[in-house]
Amino acid sequence: MSTGNSDGAILVDGVKVPVRVRRSARARAYRLSLDRTHGELRLSLPLRADLKRALGWAQGHEGWVRTQLASRLPVLVLDDGAIFPLEGRDVQIRWVAETSRTIRIEGGSLMLGGAAESVPQRVLRWLKARARAVLEAETIAMAQDHGLIVTSVGIGDPRSRWASCSSGGGIRYSWRLILCPPAVRRATVAHELAHLLHMDHSPAFHAAHQRILGEDPRPARAWLRAHGTALHRFTG
Repeated sequence: MSTGNSDGAILVDGVKVPVRVRRSARARAYRLSLDRTHGELRLSLPLRADLKRALGWAQGHEGWVRTQLASRLPVLVLDDGAIFPLEGRDVQIRWVAETSRTIRIEGGSLMLGGAAESVPQRVLRWLKARARAVLEAETIAMAQDHGLIVTSVGIGDPRSRWASCSSGGGIRYSWRLILCPPAVRRATVAHELAHLLHMDHSPAFHAAHQRILGEDPRPARAWLRAHGTALHRFTG
């Protein structure tokens, strides 16, 4: 349980870099991380830890911080001309003033008209709606194939997981799964359905996951490890 946040800073090549400090009752040691979505350096520490000493420890990791900051991906706004992956295939947003404001796919383009200033927000809403429709259909169909009961399907934008399953049968996904290749998305659906049988990650769970998916899910997990972080750079 986190009990509060504060701010600090360290120096990287002589430049002050802000650090978001989080004290946690669960923390047993210092932990330094980079939130790539917001480009924010974070330091977790135990409740009674000395802040000055913790920042000194973080300063000792200047080389690691330098490397992480250099590898940050820039935020990409879903505006006219932007290229982003849709179901694993790159498409480009094309705004044409005289065309319909209704969003549609034409070849490798996502076409739309309407107000130019609202393009990012409309594209984001369209992606979320598409994600919900596709994930709901795939979840229900796969659940029926395996005699499983899903009580609800929803979407959100969590940063620490791609989906979650409640003991009551409700499943919630990250809308960003619509950006992934279909095989990766389906493997995530099968993962959550397997949790309806085993609310853990035991050998029985992994066996159920592979049985529901109908193939080895490890390539999909590897894809998310390699490319998942980059999917959080897109914003409306």
